[in-house]
Amino acid sequence: MKHPLQKWKTFSLCLLLTAAPLSVSAQNLDDVLSGFDSEPAEQQKQAIDEVDDVLSGFDESAPDETEKSVPDNELIPHWLELGGGVTLASSVNFAHEAPEEGAADFRGLSMLRTSLNLDSKISLGNWQLKIDGHGFYDASYALQDRDQYSAALLDDYEQELELDNLYLRGSLSANLDVKIGRQVVVWGKSDNIRVTDVLNPLDNRIPGMVDIKNRRLPVAMTKLDYYIGDWNVSTMMLHEPRFDKNPVYNSDFFPGQGPLPPEKSPTVSFDNQQYALALNGIFSGWDLSLYSASIFDARAHIEKDINGSLSRQHNRFFMAGLTSNIALGNWLLKGEAAWFDKLEYSNLPDQDFSRFDLMGGIEYTGFSETLLSLEIVNRHLFDFDTRLQESPDLAQEDVLQTMATLVRDFANDTIQLKVILSIFGGHGEDGMFERVQLDYDLSDSMMVSGGAVFYQSADQGPLSEIGDNDRLFLELSYEF
Repeated sequence: MKHPLQKWKTFSLCLLLTAAPLSVSAQNLDDVLSGFDSEPAEQQKQAIDEVDDVLSGFDESAPDETEKSVPDNELIPHWLELGGGVTLASSVNFAHEAPEEGAADFRGLSMLRTSLNLDSKISLGNWQLKIDGHGFYDASYALQDRDQYSAALLDDYEQELELDNLYLRGSLSANLDVKIGRQVVVWGKSDNIRVTDVLNPLDNRIPGMVDIKNRRLPVAMTKLDYYIGDWNVSTMMLHEPRFDKNPVYNSDFFPGQGPLPPEKSPTVSFDNQQYALALNGIFSGWDLSLYSASIFDARAHIEKDINGSLSRQHNRFFMAGLTSNIALGNWLLKGEAAWFDKLEYSNLPDQDFSRFDLMGGIEYTGFSETLLSLEIVNRHLFDFDTRLQESPDLAQEDVLQTMATLVRDFANDTIQLKVILSIFGGHGEDGMFERVQLDYDLSDSMMVSGGAVFYQSADQGPLSEIGDNDRLFLELSYEF
């Protein structure tokens, strides 16, 4: 409790600050207030002590009240951080025509998903344990008569509960760090196209709706990082063979007329361990990274066993690549190159193939609050055989992909406009999509997003049945 003299000084200060011009300096303010401190120091101290003695009993709380009162910052231990978020996402398809009899109807409401994600960080001295996971339920299938959808579609799209990141990281020495558990490791410089970024699978179930940074799936691995000067050496052993989540049969993005053969994924075993190595250097105005990996191909091929049964298999391939960024004022130049060996295809099961991917990109930030970027990649398959063009491979000797992005911030970075154009092939013959999105920060913890995605079908291949999937979307998220 404040004594009378302190209250009077505080009240006087408030009156003076209210009446004083905003431009008054700190020195002038001290001069104005100097009269309030004119009482000799000894007399002032004696008066304060006398008042404190009289009022001392009023500041004492009852013992039981003191024991029950817990400061807010002590409700959660200092070594524990908790957080998460709730999201309500919806989308409406507006370009579908009436389906054939017996086929699923994807007109109208296509998503009404409530998601919850929880994450925690536990500090253990120089070590940190991170655990996070998510779950969702999509009510659109119940509202649209779920009986018309296949069991595989409902299993993958209606609800989900997963443990995502689960890792322990810390320092073994001044220059050596270790990270063990399910995690995401990003390779390469591209923000939208994968060339050397091969370690984590992607969630491809609804193409074009989400940026690649939010689609990577964690994989269990052990990662060692050694730092020396401008360089960092990373060695990784991937313990968990995990692959992309792709559209399933009977979904609106599945290209075929029937279900695929069953998938036979490699088991978690000593023989199926995967290995990766990275060398990263960061210098003034540029950087350089070298990569190599022996991992399982996320792209499955179909094999026939001795009994004539078909199954989808993932073979092991080798990748070697390099990437670099060069900053030149408002310009950022980026490049990636990767060599893939031991690739297998369904139509030529006894033959291995090699592929070379080359990506070039440029970003410009010279306009106020604006980012412009363009990325182009060509993937060349060596020793190409025309039989690879047939189903189910539908492969091409050269595959060209272009991504153009515009990001603009408004209203003190509370509103962001994003426009993305993705073109497969020279002029979209292999499919394309455009996304226009507007994000608005309602507060520090709440955001609303909305926009539209437009699709154009490919002549053949995985994007050959997407042209009617144009949709509007709206999402409200709250972080805590």
